[in-house]
Amino acid sequence: MNPINRAIVEFVKLLPKAVVRKFANRYIAGESLVDGVRVVKELNSKGIIATMDVLGESVTNKDESVQAKKEYLEVLDAIEKHKLKSNISVKPTQMGLNIDREFCYEQIAELAERAKLYNNFVRIDMEDSSTTDDTFYVYRKLKEKYSNVGIVIQAYLKRTMDDIKHPEMKDANYRLCKGIYIEPEEIAYKGKEEIRKNFLRILEYLLDNGNYVGIATHDDFLVNKAYEMIKEKNLGKDKYEFQMLYGVKEKLRDRINSNGDAIRIYVPFGKHWYNYSIRRLQENPTVAWYITKSVFMPNTVSK
Repeated sequence: MNPINRAIVEFVKLLPKAVVRKFANRYIAGESLVDGVRVVKELNSKGIIATMDVLGESVTNKDESVQAKKEYLEVLDAIEKHKLKSNISVKPTQMGLNIDREFCYEQIAELAERAKLYNNFVRIDMEDSSTTDDTFYVYRKLKEKYSNVGIVIQAYLKRTMDDIKHPEMKDANYRLCKGIYIEPEEIAYKGKEEIRKNFLRILEYLLDNGNYVGIATHDDFLVNKAYEMIKEKNLGKDKYEFQMLYGVKEKLRDRINSNGDAIRIYVPFGKHWYNYSIRRLQENPTVAWYITKSVFMPNTVSK
C-alpha cells in the first residue's frame, strides 16, 4: 500500500465507528444470524451459493471460544432448516488455536461432525503467518477423520507451494486467495505481478493434481487466466468454483454466474464487524478515500 493510501486508512481508523459502519454495510450482512440467512436466501435466489462466517477472531479464553462454536452450530442448524446452499468458514483463532491447538481441533471437529450430519462442509480460514503451522496441523488431523473439511491457502506467502506438496495434503479441498494480512518481505511476496504469478502457479499445480479449488479472487486478470487454464485442461465444472467477498465487484460475480460456473460468496455477519471492515478498507483504499471525502467534502460524494 502506498503512503497516501496508508494514511487514508489510518485516518478512517480514527473515525467514530458509526461513520465507518455506514460504509461497511456493503461488506457485511448485518449483526445477527437472521441477517445472514436473509442475504444467503437472496444470493441463492440468483443461483449463487455462499459460505457463512460469524465475525470474530482470536479469543482470550476457552469460554469465549466455546460460545463462538455454539454460534456456528446455530448457523449450521439454520442452513439446514432454511435449506440454504451454503457452508461455513471458521477462523482457527476464534476456535481457540492460540490457547491450545488440541482444544481448537476438538472445537472444529464438533462443527465438522454437525456439518457431516447435514451433508455440509467446514472451511478452515488461514490467518496471519504466526498461526500457519498450527492451522495446517489442525486441518491435517481433521482430514484423517472428516472428508467434509477444507482449508484456505494464500498465494502471497512464499511457503505455500511447499505446504500444498506436503504428503498429508493430497486430495485436500482448497480455497486459494492472494492473502490480506500484513507480512514481512522475508516470507511474503509484495509486488502485484509476483503475487499473481504465484497464484497461477499454485492454481495450476492444484488442478493438475486433482484437487477441488475455490478460486477466490476479485482480480479480473486472474479470473480470465483461470478460465484459460480450465479450458486448456478441459476441466469439468465440478472440479472448481469461483469465490468472492460479499459486496465486492458484483458485475464480475454476475458474469461468472451467467457463465454457468459455481460462484460462492463469503457472507460475514456478527457484532465483531469493525476489524473485518478495516481489513477490507486496507485491501481497497478507494473505499477508505470515499469515506474520507464524505467527512471533509460531503458535497462531492454522490448520494
